[in-house]
Amino acid sequence: MKPKKHAKSGAGVDFQIEGPELTRAVVVHVERKSRAEAKATDRDAQSKLAEAMGLAEAIDLDIVDTVVAPLLAPKPATYIGSGKVAEIAKRVADAEAELVVVNAQLSPVQQRNLETEWKAKVLDRTGLILEIFGRRASTKEGILQVELAHLNYQKSRLVRSWTHLERQRGGFGFIGGPGESQLEMDRRLIQERISKIKRELETVVKTRDLHRKGRERVPFPIVALVGYTNAGKSTLFNKLTSANVLARDLLFATLDPTMRNLTLPSGRTIILSDTVGFISELPTTLIASFRATLEEVLAADIILHVRDVSHDETEAQSHDVNLVLEELGIHEDRRSQIIEVWNKADLLDPLALATREAQAQRRDDCVLVSSLDGQGIDELLEKIEKRLAKKSTVYEIMVDAADGKGMAWLHQRGEVLARKAYADGRTKLSVRFDADTAGQAQSKFGKAMKAKA
Repeated sequence: MKPKKHAKSGAGVDFQIEGPELTRAVVVHVERKSRAEAKATDRDAQSKLAEAMGLAEAIDLDIVDTVVAPLLAPKPATYIGSGKVAEIAKRVADAEAELVVVNAQLSPVQQRNLETEWKAKVLDRTGLILEIFGRRASTKEGILQVELAHLNYQKSRLVRSWTHLERQRGGFGFIGGPGESQLEMDRRLIQERISKIKRELETVVKTRDLHRKGRERVPFPIVALVGYTNAGKSTLFNKLTSANVLARDLLFATLDPTMRNLTLPSGRTIILSDTVGFISELPTTLIASFRATLEEVLAADIILHVRDVSHDETEAQSHDVNLVLEELGIHEDRRSQIIEVWNKADLLDPLALATREAQAQRRDDCVLVSSLDGQGIDELLEKIEKRLAKKSTVYEIMVDAADGKGMAWLHQRGEVLARKAYADGRTKLSVRFDADTAGQAQSKFGKAMKAKA
């Protein structure tokens, strides 16, 4: 019996369709043996293979076999050695697999040669992540960003079929299947589509810029959540803001940025932003395509780096996130903006929990929390307030009754905390400013402005 699959119509209405049996797949992890060439992580081959399997399962593949392929040096024609290619060909045939997922970046030539050798479709790491992103994108912006990354990937592969997002099963059609509308696209058609998407995304960037300038006029600090995919960012976001953002044990559950106001215990308002999850060796095409979204991270006053400390590879995942942050332009001089949120404390055994608690207490840049049961949330909010307090000062400013423009300026450029009206028409305001705006206010109001004790 064919399993039923859930899908969405163009109007966003859920319905069920009869789908084929799940695609049978073999997952191959290529383990670089040369330490000089390998990335500086402590991840072993089995954990990397497990992550690749998780990515494959995220697009509902039926994993029928797995292989670890050691590699001293890439082969120009097939990336991995001929002996391993032959071994995998036999395993693919024995398992009657239709698809081979290779956990490495393949050139178009290598991909084509491996498909010939294995008599099956081949999906490399970039293609696999793009397929997941294609299924997860829901807003117009997210769809455009993923399609741009996908087309840049396809452009180097000359003419390969791709599929409209409107097709029934989501994703981008690397795998293929019934119910799909296939189009053969040459370089010219791809480039035309890329140019059109870039123009549309420029509009998105301009809109974001206007929104950002609007927030500057009502200067609530921005706090952005970043972290490895599935670290619990969206669950934490929901816990803090009582929002209803998709939060599931799902890789790349969040692609589209979500922003909500959050009132801190002191009464101060901040804007909290949830972002796309990172992953090791995140394709550069994806980073470039999602730059409009990730600019929210660059504009943030505080960055919350959410880590799953219950994961065996939490240190390696943290390293990978920091690499992406570096690529985005968040260098060492901005590290003081980052607070590490050690999430999923509820999954730690008593000994590991005690160890993590002791480590967190010795540092002022991290806090141990559980997004599920609320452990450590109050301490996290306190740390956010302390960081923001270092960057801003509260001033008392006396405004004359006739100075309507001055009053409007203070409401636009500062955070008005309190006001007191006097019988002569003057008003005393308590206003919080960051350092730059405080200097502008001092020039404007002079002796009528003084720092609050």
